Amino acid sequence: MESNSGRPMLVPQISRCSDVDEFRSLVRNLDIEFTPLVRTISAEQIILNLPGCSVNLVKSFPRITDGQFAPNCTCVGFTMDEGIPIRFNGVEEIPSAIVIGSNGAAYTTVDRVGRQYASIVFTPQVEDRGWPEAGPNFRIFETSPRAYGRLRALVWEIMSVSSPAPEAEQDQISSAIRESLFAGIDAAFADVVPSKWATRANTVRQFRIFQDIRGILASSIGHPIYSSDIAKQMGVSVRTIHDAVLHFSGMSLHRYLRLRRLWLVRQQLRAGTQSVKAAALAFGFWHFGDFSQSYRSMFGEPPSETLARARGG
Repeated sequence: MESNSGRPMLVPQISRCSDVDEFRSLVRNLDIEFTPLVRTISAEQIILNLPGCSVNLVKSFPRITDGQFAPNCTCVGFTMDEGIPIRFNGVEEIPSAIVIGSNGAAYTTVDRVGRQYASIVFTPQVEDRGWPEAGPNFRIFETSPRAYGRLRALVWEIMSVSSPAPEAEQDQISSAIRESLFAGIDAAFADVVPSKWATRANTVRQFRIFQDIRGILASSIGHPIYSSDIAKQMGVSVRTIHDAVLHFSGMSLHRYLRLRRLWLVRQQLRAGTQSVKAAALAFGFWHFGDFSQSYRSMFGEPPSETLARARGG
């Protein structure tokens, strides 16, 4: 929301949606792909935009998320609730975990259930506070429960802002909120608990392997691709391929790719521009009986019904 002068007003903006593409369109400073793990989604995003900073509170849905932040920004994230652990960059979420990424860093998550989490995005990127450097991938750390609890409480307090501030006070309030966020994050990283799991989780090599696999799969999604082909193209073993996908996605290469292809077919059918057969073939499904059964199992309807609804039938 903006004032008549075009400046941001201190009022959180709330968006709710039940469509993956609509939800993706709400995400800023992030190149992102979702592979939902449920037939229907229900998501909510609350954003408070400040000069040089945004605070985002999201209620998610079961999904695989592959994202890469834009250059020249820093993102700090953490969960705001308790529940079945999220797999973040191959690591099952642990209590008091906080993640950070800067300047184009990438990540992958698997949410088996809907969770609530916060992300704080600073633009331009933060370089002068002694926070961990992210490198090509986000890094995850365990902080003290006390610092973690204070950071969560601070976000809830910030999001309780419910009315526009007088324009003359907006700069002062915005600066004060941002400084409070800096202080809360400073405290969380100052209280990081050294652990062997964090050292393993934050290695770059295996994450790069997974990103390379995703790139090959994305470029080959329209025709069958085999693990031996990927291994040969990357110069690694087939076992390395399978281990990397299992580590980061929590599922086999075959299932990961099949889920992704099914959702891509659904997107095509919902656009209403291709026949069921053409859409299935375009994404590597040649056994139409097996495809129809998998599609119905995943989405609760036959592919022909999805297409008919898209065409107004």
